[in-house]
Amino acid sequence: MLVLVVDSSTPAVTAALVEVAADGVTPRAYRCTVDARAHGELLAPQVDAVLAEAGARPADLGAIVAGLGPGPYTGLRVGLVTAATIGQVLGVPTYGVCSLDAIGHPAAAGWPVLAASDARRREIYWAVYDGAGQRIVGPEVSVPAVAAERARGLAVTAAVGDGAHRYADALDLPVRDEPRYPDAAVLAALAGERIRAGAPSEALTPLYLRRPDAVAATARKPVLP
Repeated sequence: MLVLVVDSSTPAVTAALVEVAADGVTPRAYRCTVDARAHGELLAPQVDAVLAEAGARPADLGAIVAGLGPGPYTGLRVGLVTAATIGQVLGVPTYGVCSLDAIGHPAAAGWPVLAASDARRREIYWAVYDGAGQRIVGPEVSVPAVAAERARGLAVTAAVGDGAHRYADALDLPVRDEPRYPDAAVLAALAGERIRAGAPSEALTPLYLRRPDAVAATARKPVLP
């Protein structure tokens, strides 16, 4: 089955086509651009580009997989609205996966790891994964020092992800080079069982973890002195 994967939870705006079969996931086409201010401008053209590269049409898609975050409000909603809209128009199921899982799951090779992405405000979105790659804590948002303290209590030996790179000194853990951002093939693999079983479409509920930066005014300001 041909599956479209999108993620906009981090500065890396990602679209990919993968083939999901009984024996695994095979990448067909991939686009990723790191730009924290251009999610809305980049994602739709990237979807068109991966379809064109694979010689596929939207009607060929059998499912959509989207990274649910956590992530900043404005960027994250671009990917989720795009995925939900395409799924609804084509009448194909949509499946959500925690975006941090696509960082922490492949990085955990026998030892617990901390996966982190940048949450701005000098904070990180983070989760801890056991040696088998299963999430055991999180996702949460906090200052890096709080995440580091929790991670040490869980025998975490390394950190991974863009947030870990940005706050390596505060985390005081060895930081692995990759993966830095959510991997599209891993997102598809984590949804693979649902895809192969033809599970019902899921509501793509975003993991914002905190309120948006922009809020409506609570009171009117006088315009006359």
